[in-house]
Amino acid sequence: MNESVVRSLSGIVYIALIVFATLFGRESYQLFFAVLLFIATNEFAQLARMAKLPAFLIAGLSVLGAYLLNHSATMQNLVLLSVPFLIFLAILLFQNKTFKTNKWLTLIGYIILPFLAITQYPFVGNNYEPYMILAIFILIWTNDTFAYIFGKSFGKHKLYEKISPKKTIEGFFGGLLFGMIAGVIIAQYIKTFDWHEWIIIAIIVSIFGTIGDLVESKFKREANVKDSGNLIPGHGGILDRLDSFIFTLPFLFLFKVILYYV
Repeated sequence: MNESVVRSLSGIVYIALIVFATLFGRESYQLFFAVLLFIATNEFAQLARMAKLPAFLIAGLSVLGAYLLNHSATMQNLVLLSVPFLIFLAILLFQNKTFKTNKWLTLIGYIILPFLAITQYPFVGNNYEPYMILAIFILIWTNDTFAYIFGKSFGKHKLYEKISPKKTIEGFFGGLLFGMIAGVIIAQYIKTFDWHEWIIIAIIVSIFGTIGDLVESKFKREANVKDSGNLIPGHGGILDRLDSFIFTLPFLFLFKVILYYV
């Protein structure tokens, strides 16, 4: 079968699974991303050349803890611990330093806690709001699409050529602009946040989604591999598809907490 056809079909199935699991209910949503956590743990263990059994054990205990502490203040504080670690990775990235951090700490701060943030994010009080999470996917896909279009059409200045030669500054701002426009449109249909809050969310998605993409690219470069896995034909692994999403969610979770307290 033609490679582009395989890529398109697998992409459609991937999107359909996300939409179905999210809309079906809170249990299917959290279970779906718990499964993806184990797949991402496997891929990261391969990249970092870690022993998989203890990595799976840590992931399993984390899922169990999240189930027991669901929506609690303790769970919220645990999830937010990933924010300083992700900022630390971003600093290493832009200082052009290798990610020579403790592998187990990186597994927890870069993979496990962000996935737990994903499972906790679309809740307002005890109410499950599935469109909150689908809106983030829309913002990420909008940003990626228009970053590609603007980069292809107008890109002259490389964003970070050592890590991602195809990304451009023009592409980044094109993705940011249309992400903000998408945020305004989303605000007309999803009333969880006000329109100006959706714009801030779009900005967070554009900035940290781009950084997340670069961070994952650097992990792959250091591991000397093209893709994190081969689960999705034509697209690579789960980390390849969710790199922006994983990196962004803890910051969106922090923003939601700040809005709640303010």
